[in-house]
Amino acid sequence: MHGVDLHTHSNISDGTLSPGELVSAAIQQGIHTLALTDHDTMDGLALAEQAAQGQDLKIISGVEISSQWSRPATQKSYSVHVVALNMQNSAPLQALLEQQKQIRAERAKQICDLLTPLIGQDIYNDVLLKVEGVADRITRTHIAKTLQEKGIVTRVQQAFDKYIKEGKKAYVKFDGLSLEDTIRVIHDSQGFAVLAHPTRYDLSATNIRYLIEIFAKYGGDAVELPPNIDPASTRQMVDRMIAEHGLKVSVGSDFHGENMPWIKLGNIPRVKDGQIGIWESFVE
Repeated sequence: MHGVDLHTHSNISDGTLSPGELVSAAIQQGIHTLALTDHDTMDGLALAEQAAQGQDLKIISGVEISSQWSRPATQKSYSVHVVALNMQNSAPLQALLEQQKQIRAERAKQICDLLTPLIGQDIYNDVLLKVEGVADRITRTHIAKTLQEKGIVTRVQQAFDKYIKEGKKAYVKFDGLSLEDTIRVIHDSQGFAVLAHPTRYDLSATNIRYLIEIFAKYGGDAVELPPNIDPASTRQMVDRMIAEHGLKVSVGSDFHGENMPWIKLGNIPRVKDGQIGIWESFVE
């Protein structure tokens, strides 16, 4: 679906473009329908809408919510992201996001505290400078970039691999709402719940299938199609699960600007015959 990008980030979370710059870049790319989906915040939405006024670009309200699900068979809980789109009454969701912001701010401080003995310095104040002193905007990417700038690691990914991803010494789980409750709050806000990048959670094929199955069971609306760089077999498996559970599809680049320069704005996977785009359900 050329011209649609329903998963993007600005510098209100861990992207590098401001909401206004993101809108300008989208217009240059020929995008006509754009969702700004920052992590656990909708604070950039008004700025994006303002920048799009009078332009041939429709801004869809959105946010990427940090959530979690568990599987009885493994007795383990897993992180998952749910993109909320096209909310008609955002009050219930805004109440949830205020809680999420508090969790995000506390988690950032905990990660920096755990890093201090490992790297021999406290980088929390340096990380805060990256988000204009607003602690609830800190993501792990901000922490990773600070580690890179201080020469503690050479690449951002190395910071994750060495210190802050799951299983490492400075990892702190984001203790967000359950998947079922997240979907319920999105629906209470008269929005659509989209399972973000289902192949990006380091899950086995069995667990990806289970995740899509419970997402559908809890009333989820759509699944993001995996990027074209994923193996064909993986993409076909996701297509089969979408069809089996009668889910719609969403398309998004997950653009982050210079923080992930290999991801291009508007570079989305192709929708297959028979798949129905969630954007067809949007309320004008």
